Amino acid sequence: MIYHVLPGDAQVNEFKQTSLEGEMLVCREALVEGDLSGDTLDEFFNNRAAFMNQTQDEDPSLYNANVASQFRPLRDLVGSDEIDLWFEYELFCSVNLWFCLNLVADSGAAAYLVRPSHLSYQDRWNGFANADAETLRECFTHRLRLNESEIKLGADLWRAFKRRDVETLTRLTSTPSAAYPYLDEVGRAAAQIDTLPTEILAEIKSSGINNFSEIFLEFRRRAGVFGFGDAQVKNIMARQAD
Repeated sequence: MIYHVLPGDAQVNEFKQTSLEGEMLVCREALVEGDLSGDTLDEFFNNRAAFMNQTQDEDPSLYNANVASQFRPLRDLVGSDEIDLWFEYELFCSVNLWFCLNLVADSGAAAYLVRPSHLSYQDRWNGFANADAETLRECFTHRLRLNESEIKLGADLWRAFKRRDVETLTRLTSTPSAAYPYLDEVGRAAAQIDTLPTEILAEIKSSGINNFSEIFLEFRRRAGVFGFGDAQVKNIMARQAD
């Protein structure tokens, strides 16, 4: 069986037009923020559902149906399966990727990483946002099969991020990796995620920018490595207002 894990719903329509073989799964999580506790996968998903209910007023049953359901097949992979992980370079997508690699680490399945390889260095944090079906097919031709050590690195990064183990995150992300070309930048962002975005937003607002659209664009300009969407920025601003 072949599975394609897409980074979000924004890529679904274009991906369907690629005619690539395999079953599509959609990562609808934002594991870069919120409660990551839970000793079992079910407990973890229950805690994530509660977090989404608290911050976005989402019914927990919808979380299980629309979000958790997309990850569960990854726990059942076998050695004859193939999984293609379509994830972007920034921290938002990296954390979701690390979580997926943690799920598949012991499966023996062939794991491939599909990156937005069409981007220039200057645009590296833009992801698949403007990619059409032809561009997605081209990215697929440049996919990289992950070896055992690269899969393990992703799983280790997930566990370190989950624990907010800055020392381990720094150590793991300081080693160059062909599979993770911007890992050092992403690692520095991961180590500062609980402080730096808040500081940047405070600086932006203190400069006199009050319109959210302008605040968000300026945050993306200054801190694109985090890959935050408007929901993450609004959550930080809400905490600042408390």
